[in-house]
Amino acid sequence: MKVVTFGEVMLRLATPGYDRFCQSKQLNASFGGGEANVAVSLANYGIPVEFVTRLPKNDIAEWCISEIRKYGVGTGKITRGGDRVGIYYLETGAVARASKVVYDREHSAIAEIKPGMIDWEDVFADATWFHWTGITPAISQGAADVCLEALKIAVKKGITVSTDLNYRKNLWKYGKSASEIMPQLVEYCDVILGNEEDAEKVFGIKPEGFDVAHTGGDVDASAFESVCTQLMKKFPKAKKVIITLRGSVNANHNTWGGCLYAGGKLYQSKRYDITHIVDRVGGGDSFMGGLIYGLLTYVSDDQKALDFAVAASCLKHTIYGDFNLVSLSEVENLLKGDASGRVSR
Repeated sequence: MKVVTFGEVMLRLATPGYDRFCQSKQLNASFGGGEANVAVSLANYGIPVEFVTRLPKNDIAEWCISEIRKYGVGTGKITRGGDRVGIYYLETGAVARASKVVYDREHSAIAEIKPGMIDWEDVFADATWFHWTGITPAISQGAADVCLEALKIAVKKGITVSTDLNYRKNLWKYGKSASEIMPQLVEYCDVILGNEEDAEKVFGIKPEGFDVAHTGGDVDASAFESVCTQLMKKFPKAKKVIITLRGSVNANHNTWGGCLYAGGKLYQSKRYDITHIVDRVGGGDSFMGGLIYGLLTYVSDDQKALDFAVAASCLKHTIYGDFNLVSLSEVENLLKGDASGRVSR
């Protein structure tokens, strides 16, 4: 088995601790991006994975590639061109103050990508799974066109396709909306992941009486069964629809779980109470990485695949940076009920 992910990887510049932008005298540098984050998770679990993107030929891009490669992710299919690596700035919130993200990714190498720049026949030669997110087609018309190009070839080759809807309102600025672009892309997908807002923001599909801003840490998974069935009706190729469920008590204290709908049945995970969040950025990507691993490993056990994804992403909230740097054994221990955090000697 081999998984291919495609999207933008960015330089992440974050204020230390809980500093505001206006306070900070320095920024901590690392890298991240939805599809790269998924790739790192899969590599940590021993799944062969290739990350595909477009990066310029400069020292920052080389630094980025070496960071991804050191975690065991394949980078040999990255195409080179353009002038810059995208950047995002992060200010981590606390208690009642929300985190902030500021993007600086216009005219990045992947924003200027065009069909024909990536040899998808070569990329997919030995692949069994392709993953993309709604972030990529939000970047530019060219990125959306290349995403569609990849999807057509992946489906032609019989490759399983997954997406994380990942709606980002601050990205859709090139004259097209998510509701105009996403449907023609999602129709190629076998597995669809979203959070409690994505289906509503992109397709107008929502559970009745639900308001994400007033969850108070309590999100009822059963309320989302109708969302799953509506998505499956809209996209008949989809075999599984998954919703991540985040209840926000405050910026440092969330509840976390998920539900998976397949074969006419709704599977629900246990709910984790995450009381001291270190870094929630990449939480959904860590869920997706765990989900792909689970679906590939526990082929006939959707409940176990869901439980693995939720446990893996729960652990991500304890790790600074975009990448979920946890091992298979750490996730399995949490699945067995070991959430004590005792020192391992």
